[in-house]
Amino acid sequence: MISIEKPKDRDFIETTEGYLFCVVGYLHPPDGYTAYLKYVPSQTGKWSRGKTRYTRSIPYYQVSQVENTYDFLKKQHSEYILQCPVRNIEVSWVPKHKVQTYYKPRERIQEIKNLGPKDSLEQKLIKLSKLLEETANIKNSLGVTGSILTKTHNPAFSDIDLTVYGKNNSNLVKMAILDLKEDSSEIKGPIDQERDVWVKNRLNNYGLETQDLDKISGKRWNYGYYGEVYFSIHPTRDDGEISGTYGDNIYTRIGQVTGTATVMDSSESIYLPASYRISRCEMEGVTEIVSFEGLYCNVFAKGDRVQFNGILEEVSGKNPHKRVIIGGAGSPDSYIKWV
Repeated sequence: MISIEKPKDRDFIETTEGYLFCVVGYLHPPDGYTAYLKYVPSQTGKWSRGKTRYTRSIPYYQVSQVENTYDFLKKQHSEYILQCPVRNIEVSWVPKHKVQTYYKPRERIQEIKNLGPKDSLEQKLIKLSKLLEETANIKNSLGVTGSILTKTHNPAFSDIDLTVYGKNNSNLVKMAILDLKEDSSEIKGPIDQERDVWVKNRLNNYGLETQDLDKISGKRWNYGYYGEVYFSIHPTRDDGEISGTYGDNIYTRIGQVTGTATVMDSSESIYLPASYRISRCEMEGVTEIVSFEGLYCNVFAKGDRVQFNGILEEVSGKNPHKRVIIGGAGSPDSYIKWV
């Protein structure tokens, strides 16, 4: 049985059946890992490793997309569905006894550096990571997730999905990316036409208007192109930033709410889930907005007045408070937007 002391967002797990799960967040039961199904063995799959081909179970990460995998898991392998007694909701997970391989992004990128790239995409990964490390002045703080992590990538179409560990390193990489997009020919942001398509594709999924999505798209610093290859960057907590244990707090849903608040602290919004400390909220005792949708990561700044629609949750235990969650299971119309 494989046991990881501090599992991290965007680690990957291969199960005994060959399913590939992506680890989500930092709240994990002692006997398993909260994770969603990402790749499934399939003879018609576009991704491959050796003789095994894989297909994606969801086209992209969104809470509603993740929930769509639950029906499949319930029918095929119900042991991957957990009635979580801490969150008081149904989640997908991987019990420790079902783990065949546990993949760590930082170890994988180091392996490629040590052994040398085996294809053109791995070569571009090494060049991009070197560029970011030198520009941001960081060292050994990047990892690679997604299909490159699990060695199922295809250089013809796969992206480069990087992780960066620790808040300080993440902010340094953010500044480096913004500088490179402005001054370098090597890093480019999505063109206007792509941003228009991005907005159009999300109009019916988030309860937001075109102007809201336009503004959010302009805040998406962590996506772009390195040459012709699309890349993404995902800030991830380092060991010292992961505290508490499963069961320290119990989360109880009260109901759907809509309100306004002022962002007081956005420093924890760089991670997923994204946390915004708030003030001047008309709902008594509510001190935090937490988004499980990556769309809202690192978008709103201190002093922003926002409107939200989400689920009010009572947190009891070591850190009692009330919070509003966005993108939680069972809340398809939740959102945050500027007032």
